[in-house]
Amino acid sequence: MKKESVLRWAALACLVVPMFASYFFDDMFSTVSHLFRHPETLELGWDSAMLGDFFGDYSLLCICGGLIIGGVLLDIFGVRVMGSVFIAMMVGGAGLAWYALSSGLPSGTAITLGRIGRMSFGLGSEIAGVAVTRSIAKWFKDGNVSLAMGLQLAIARLGTGIALIAAPFIVGVPKDWYSLADTARPALVGMMLLLSGVAVWALFVWLDAGFDRRRGIVSGRGEVQDEDKFRFKDIFKVLGNPRFLTIGLLCVTFYCCVSSFKKFGTAVVIPRFGIEAGTAGTMVAMIPFFTIVFTPLFGALVDRFGKAGHWMIAGSACVLLGHLVIAFAPQGVPFYGYMGIALLGTGYSLVPSAMWPSVPKIIPEKNLGTAYSLIYWIQNLGLFFVPKIVGRIFADPSHTSVLAAVARVEWLFIALASAAILLACGFTLGPSLRSGGRRGLSHE
Repeated sequence: MKKESVLRWAALACLVVPMFASYFFDDMFSTVSHLFRHPETLELGWDSAMLGDFFGDYSLLCICGGLIIGGVLLDIFGVRVMGSVFIAMMVGGAGLAWYALSSGLPSGTAITLGRIGRMSFGLGSEIAGVAVTRSIAKWFKDGNVSLAMGLQLAIARLGTGIALIAAPFIVGVPKDWYSLADTARPALVGMMLLLSGVAVWALFVWLDAGFDRRRGIVSGRGEVQDEDKFRFKDIFKVLGNPRFLTIGLLCVTFYCCVSSFKKFGTAVVIPRFGIEAGTAGTMVAMIPFFTIVFTPLFGALVDRFGKAGHWMIAGSACVLLGHLVIAFAPQGVPFYGYMGIALLGTGYSLVPSAMWPSVPKIIPEKNLGTAYSLIYWIQNLGLFFVPKIVGRIFADPSHTSVLAAVARVEWLFIALASAAILLACGFTLGPSLRSGGRRGLSHE
């Protein structure tokens, strides 16, 4: 039993490294987004709208069916096979994006290649994330699943935190002119991290095969009994679960409030609170660093006390309060910026700690790959459109000042956070619903 416990945590350690690297690469431009308001200073030549397109393209293949197909393939062929395929896709897409940023190709060609690479990276990352989450649910089915998922999220978001803090220094902010080498350097660092993630994933594949052998499981997907076989009609059963749909809609509204904000965080807080770029990067980086501390703690509390829906309400309320502070606190006072970001970070810890472990409680294990993929698909609909909208708001020349653009952006996030609270309340206060014999969560 002790050996099994050690192997379980060793497997978790292997799973978090590719996600750490993915989160770093995804957020490598977030704290230098303000540079793209002045494309004349960039040899790359991109403006805020183009950066918004680049950010949003992460989700394009995901929402065009890639996530659903990938989730089904995970359930059919198992995480070892399909997880490896999509991790390779993630790294290959990142490599193409890095080449586009550093090659010196004509601007139109570079942006096209960069966006194709970003699309491939995005789909690979999302299915890799499904594989990791499904693997944690499998390895920790006997206990501590919320803690394990909280630790995985915390360490993955450490990648975001390091990217947010390090990117201005890696690029060399501030200066008057940024070469291709300057703007491509964060992508090069991200590629090195991703390649290390591939090596550690290979170790997990070996551990997972041993896990199945010890339990007499003859495939990476699970026991091959008739009742456990994947059927395509299971997709409609998952989509017909009202609690599942509520979690999916909560996921998209909530994550757009935080993830899309991070992408343009410095472009918001610099003019709002009158701070320098380095300080702004550190301020925005508080979001993932809060999750590093609090997500495992909140996950352990969810394991101990239940009440998942109540945690989700509290987290969504924190995010709404955070955006209200950022939008309406006195101008030019950095203290309020730190307060708003702290509230966002707290909410960003609370909701995922309760939301992701709730899915295995309402969806059978054989359908978890499909279920998580469908949630990620719904989430990526928002993550595709919202960054593009925000980028165009900042690039809109009709604004009388940058503060007017910031105000419009914050109203968007406030509306999304308000919707997230309503959905969390609906999940918690609604009547107990049955799904495949699974009990409802509102009375945990």
